[in-house]
Amino acid sequence: MNPWATGIIHTLLLIVIMLLNGSMIIYMLRKVLGHLHLRLGPTELGPGGILQLVPDIVKLLVKEDRHPGTTDRWLYIIAPVIVFVPALMAYIAIPFSDKLIGFDVNLGVLMLFGFLTVIPLGIFAAGWGSHNKYALIGAMRAVGGAISYEIPLLLSALIPIMLAGSFSLKAITMAQTTSIWYWLPAFPAMVIFFICSIMETNQSPFDMSEAESELVSGFNTEYSAMRFGFMYLAEFSNNFIMAAIMVCLFFGGWSLPFIDPNSMGVFAPIVFIIKTYLVIFAFMFVRGTFSRYRVDQMLAFGWKKLMPIALVYSVVVAFFVKLISMKTGGGL
Repeated sequence: MNPWATGIIHTLLLIVIMLLNGSMIIYMLRKVLGHLHLRLGPTELGPGGILQLVPDIVKLLVKEDRHPGTTDRWLYIIAPVIVFVPALMAYIAIPFSDKLIGFDVNLGVLMLFGFLTVIPLGIFAAGWGSHNKYALIGAMRAVGGAISYEIPLLLSALIPIMLAGSFSLKAITMAQTTSIWYWLPAFPAMVIFFICSIMETNQSPFDMSEAESELVSGFNTEYSAMRFGFMYLAEFSNNFIMAAIMVCLFFGGWSLPFIDPNSMGVFAPIVFIIKTYLVIFAFMFVRGTFSRYRVDQMLAFGWKKLMPIALVYSVVVAFFVKLISMKTGGGL
């Protein structure tokens, strides 16, 4: 097949997967938060209100696309693209099984984090280009939080990388099925990664893009219709991406205990998706349970607590991994 046609088909397939994931997570969020807060969530349209997503999507498609006259026009237009495209591209490096992976590279972890690191640039561009003080403040808070928590996030991701001896998500997944000592040093890193993931996906108690003193959306205040829809979809897709990375690094990916991961066949991606949505449920449980942090509390927790802990722990694990590899002539 023509390479251009193959690329277009793969891109359209990724968009479909992203849309389905985003829609499912939005519905799941409404139902989970509803039951946590003693409400029912959507109930009227379809079984359990699942068809409520249809009018929501139609509303975004037909709503007036506002363009305030005082905005920085090109920055305002390109910001949703900067947010949406990296979230879309990150799907190609996620291993749903040993064979179902878009692009298996040795540096898969760095590739994913590289895509996700671009998103704060789009967020800041949206706040700055909107020429709105509330949007700019929301963007600065969101970007400041993302930068603060990216460092301990990456340091915690180094632990499974060192334990597996590879940057490939597929290799890290397979390493968890061969080493019984993987879980002990990986557990503290998993806790740090989980906390940082909540911040990176802009969820409570760290959703600092929406300030405490005003009820506005934050960096996307001046966006409407599908421009807002792109940012909204990218935010929920980031939930899936961070949960999928966490499943690969700490929860064995598509593998199950006492089962050969190479023999799972069509059940492998099903297991992977179930694990990923369980992690997403944990994100939502935290979101619906804890009250919001103030911006100074959030930054202090990231810089003064999580980063020193992650830095010291990564050095300690690196020392013991090197010591063991010198004695055994190999990895764990």
